[in-house]
Amino acid sequence: EVQLQASGGGLVQPGGSLRLSCAASGFTFRSYAMSWVRQAPGKRIEWVSTINGDGGSTRYADSVKGRFTISRDNAKNTLYLQVNSLKPEDTAVYYCARTSDYYTNYRNNWGQGTQVTVSS
Repeated sequence: EVQLQASGGGLVQPGGSLRLSCAASGFTFRSYAMSWVRQAPGKRIEWVSTINGDGGSTRYADSVKGRFTISRDNAKNTLYLQVNSLKPEDTAVYYCARTSDYYTNYRNNWGQGTQVTVSS
């Protein structure tokens, strides 16, 4: 079965940084574009970033552009999101997903995500 397990979140002060990780299993990781999405309490799911299968192409939401960096290590079946210059509005549960699953709103294999809280 497809499984995606996000980790690395935590409580940080405004301006701080974290490195989120996502361990993937149950599918050929290198063949899939991957995305990070997030959901704050009471808000809709928000797309954050996407990376293609070989890592050569990335895209970001305007709200995080210049602060977040998506990357992947296909040999380790792992997706990353480096989050810098964090703001309180970045507070959310962060999920990794196959981009195709995000497009179709298929959330069964997104896991529980990882909580990022930005507060002073």
